[in-house]
Amino acid sequence: MELMLLVKAAVLGVVEGLTEFLPISSTGHLILVGDLLNFNDAKGKLFEIVIQAAAILAVCWEYRGKIASVVGALPRDRNAWRFVLNIGIAFVPLAALGLKFGEQIKAHLFNAPFVATTFILGGLIILWAEKRTHSVRVESVDDVRPLDALKLGIAQAFALLPGTSRAGATIIGGLLFGLSRRAATEFSFFLAIPTLILASAYQLYKERELLALDDIGLFAVGAIAAFISAFWAVRGLLRYISTHDFTVFAWYRIFFGVIVIVTWYWGIVDWSAPA
Repeated sequence: MELMLLVKAAVLGVVEGLTEFLPISSTGHLILVGDLLNFNDAKGKLFEIVIQAAAILAVCWEYRGKIASVVGALPRDRNAWRFVLNIGIAFVPLAALGLKFGEQIKAHLFNAPFVATTFILGGLIILWAEKRTHSVRVESVDDVRPLDALKLGIAQAFALLPGTSRAGATIIGGLLFGLSRRAATEFSFFLAIPTLILASAYQLYKERELLALDDIGLFAVGAIAAFISAFWAVRGLLRYISTHDFTVFAWYRIFFGVIVIVTWYWGIVDWSAPA
């Protein structure tokens, strides 16, 4: 296997891991970096599914204690049932809309100009949300109510638009709905587990004909890079939000989006539109 191909796999794995759980859009970054690395063909799209699954395993590992306690308490504990119910409720909007409109969105909106635009708009929304006075009534993910979960699920559904950020939509939605920063962030992590696992399994099934033994090394490199970088991103974000807000991510989104639009408009970078 070509060394350069393995390098591309490692780079994309790191990009996926670092961006999946931050409010900066992993899909948008993968579209753009995939363009730059010329790794946006059918195999590249299959590769993205694999590294996305690896990234979510990092969250499962980080919260293995919480997951085990919830699963172990399900037969008898009302709070455990409510936690699972909330995740299920929040999962439904994105799943339903994704099945209905996912293919059309991929066909028409997965391109650099649209991603850059949503990067900028998302950044402006974060700045607006952070300027508002936060009235916290939900301190912990265990305090989330079913109605809160539904609202968070609707917020997450906006992430169907590439460049929006699944984590960002859920977290900022959580802040607007009265969740603490930690509760909103951790709920986005837990909600990512069924969302990304089921989405990855569905896409792998659809693209199963592209799976080949020759690609195991490529997928392994990308998956390991995604797992490690996602693990550190999750821990780093939790430490960061204990003393900071999300403004820095807003300015990053705006700056990055402007750079992409300028380089695309003036032809400095040949951003392709992946099919």
